Amino acid sequence: MYFFLKNNIFQQNCLNFLIAFIPVSFIAGNLIINLNIILLILLTILFNRNLFFNLKYHILDKLIFIYFILLFIAGFFTDYYFYANELNWRSPLATTIKTFFFLKYLLFYLILRYLIEKNLVNLKFFFISCLITSLFVSLDIFYQLLNGKDIFGYKTTEIRKLAGPFGDEYIAGSFIQRFSIFSFFLIPIFFTKFNQKYLKCIIPLIFIIFFLGITFSGNRMPLILFLLSIVLIFLFQKNIRKYLIYFLVIFPIIFFIIFNFNTQVKNNFNNLFEQVRVMKLILLNDKTSEDTGHSYIKEFKSFYDTWLINKYIGGGIKSFRYFCHHIPEEKKQSNFTCNMHPHNYYLEILTESGVIGFIIILMIFSLIMYLSLIKKYFTKSNLKNINIIIPFIFLFIVEIFPIKSTGSFFTTGNTTYLFFLIAVLIGLSRREKNIEK
Repeated sequence: MYFFLKNNIFQQNCLNFLIAFIPVSFIAGNLIINLNIILLILLTILFNRNLFFNLKYHILDKLIFIYFILLFIAGFFTDYYFYANELNWRSPLATTIKTFFFLKYLLFYLILRYLIEKNLVNLKFFFISCLITSLFVSLDIFYQLLNGKDIFGYKTTEIRKLAGPFGDEYIAGSFIQRFSIFSFFLIPIFFTKFNQKYLKCIIPLIFIIFFLGITFSGNRMPLILFLLSIVLIFLFQKNIRKYLIYFLVIFPIIFFIIFNFNTQVKNNFNNLFEQVRVMKLILLNDKTSEDTGHSYIKEFKSFYDTWLINKYIGGGIKSFRYFCHHIPEEKKQSNFTCNMHPHNYYLEILTESGVIGFIIILMIFSLIMYLSLIKKYFTKSNLKNINIIIPFIFLFIVEIFPIKSTGSFFTTGNTTYLFFLIAVLIGLSRREKNIEK
């Protein structure tokens, strides 16, 4: 046992496996995601016992620390509020306990950032895992489309959506959008001797597979974000354009054919167009009495009055579901609704951590954009030579895109994915600093 703990190759293989297993854990579910994170944290500390003493904490790290402290303060005041008002329909210290367990993401960020910065792991295996899992989910969607059930026996229950290996969770399109982009950079970054003429066929082909997978999944926002990622890569990466140009020409034709010959896809996107129309009426003409919109629109309305209850420091993690019900009755309209969260990262950050937390998050996101996108493409730095950072930059931009509808910012999948992107981006940017020194 002592030999394995001191063997660098064994240690690196273990950590490489756990990082490469992240896409697989997203398919397996939240329990496996949490186990994977905890195991990565424990093994990294075991292999590097002085890790937290060797870490150099920078301004970004300190801002993240401050945000977590703010969440604890907000959670404590929320628990006190419910205790003082004798509201016993939730367990005591519920928000504080949730915040305590949320600390694992802070450790996850620090540990992964350290591993990337010190070049102790090889992300090639993660890229390979992303390719395999994204292809698997896409092909399983095709199988479910043709047979009414996927290879695990999950049957289609929704009219407009396919879940593939995710059972009754309709997030297959989101998974493909988040992890498939790494596939396009696998060969150009890690297999540079690969015959370039084959790339002109392979990359557009896997683009089309992923595009079709997201389209047939019925997840419309992931399809928009997937296309946004491609546009960003096309604009910033000259050496990738020659591979993307084929896809940008072909995909409108493919989508037109699918839209006109597949009833499921046609109904799904017609529904999207109707939602956009209603949103336009509400935002531009203030037609708040419009009831034909999607439930998301009603949730956006309930956000404002919920935020007013705890304007400055928020109500703590996952408090929207509680405080929304405490909005005065005179402010509730006939189409008012309370859900688990407001379906937008920024609106949820405002309700859970207030204006102070919102400003801190904006500072964190802005610093990350400067350290990654700006330094990579608009300044003279050694980051220009670190091409592995490219997909992480554009996926981060897409993930924090402000006007998209999303799941909760504080759920296992979303938080893990976002902190993973942040840790890699900061780790690679710090590695660039070490190169300069």
